[in-house]
Amino acid sequence: LTDPITMCGAIAANYLSAPSIFFMRGFPCGLHYTANQCPNPLSYVPRVLTFNSDRMTFFERVENALVAILELGYCDDLYSEALKFSSELLQRDVTVLELLSNASIWLLRFDYVFEYVRPVMPNMIFIGGINCAEK
Repeated sequence: LTDPITMCGAIAANYLSAPSIFFMRGFPCGLHYTANQCPNPLSYVPRVLTFNSDRMTFFERVENALVAILELGYCDDLYSEALKFSSELLQRDVTVLELLSNASIWLLRFDYVFEYVRPVMPNMIFIGGINCAEK
């Protein structure tokens, strides 16, 4: 049971060939959907911080696509050191998606009803309400 944002658990699970369970809120660049091979079309699913809805105009869709391209750049920079370390440890070249796609179960800490409706894989389990605090 690990949080994949830090990549330590994902690297250890790959090194030991052990099953891993990821417990997380979500990657800012949507890697939790990409690693599971979920459909994530840019024309429908709005990106973080664009404040678009699922009914976008043409220009909002273009903005959504540009933000998705920028997300790939900063995610690559964010995990560059972890990829160097994991390549040395595993003695082969690896990618972030390769490290994350080996997860057995993804426990996602958000409610499905608050997210945009999209298909998810059977190993993705929504466990919303964990972060709720009394006012």
